[in-house]
Amino acid sequence: MSETAGKPLDEFRHRIIEDPEVILEDADVMKALIAANEKYLGNNIVDLRGIAMERLEARLDRLEDTHRSVIAAAYENLAGTNQIHRAVLRMLDPVEFEDFVGNLAGNVADILRVDRVRLVLESRHLDDATARSPVERKLGDVVALVPGGWIAEYVTAGRGGAPRAVTLRQSPEGGEILYGATAGRIASEALLLLDFGAGRQPGLLVLGSEDADQFRPNQGTDLLAFFGGVFERAMRRWLA
Repeated sequence: MSETAGKPLDEFRHRIIEDPEVILEDADVMKALIAANEKYLGNNIVDLRGIAMERLEARLDRLEDTHRSVIAAAYENLAGTNQIHRAVLRMLDPVEFEDFVGNLAGNVADILRVDRVRLVLESRHLDDATARSPVERKLGDVVALVPGGWIAEYVTAGRGGAPRAVTLRQSPEGGEILYGATAGRIASEALLLLDFGAGRQPGLLVLGSEDADQFRPNQGTDLLAFFGGVFERAMRRWLA
């Protein structure tokens, strides 16, 4: 080999000895060196260091995936928090009750990115006359009056027991009274139970979406519980 060809090799060797991290930080170079070493050792030699390195590399990949998932979840949670805060502020803008309720199906629904919003109120004496009450004539697109006990029956899907404060589910059934002709298009819904205080019938705030993945049972409910709590307190003032 010529003296000219050996000079770059000597320089490269000298650089590695001075700064070995140049090689150690390059994953592709390290893989090539390990592969060359295994080939040199042959099939009858077990390289425990190489095996340990492969396991550490696999563990590092898993940690990086977990790290990315945690960051993505944090950004998603932050975006969800900002969305709920904007919806709450917009919900509290109106100074008249009709505007307050009507705003739910407009600006608030747009911010929450849902297709239908319904406020369900129970009445102890619901009959044909009350079904045509002034409230429903004015706000029928948002407000639905139902008989006593209907809310618990709907939220628990007829299974009985105490309904949860927030229920998320897909493919809701029996929602014709809420969604009317659009019931077949609602693929998921969030049900927020409302307590208007002692002596008053319970209420229910329903968020319906045509996206089956918008509300799933395995999702967190803290933000929706907060939104329902704010709405509940605002309604108590109007009812008072």
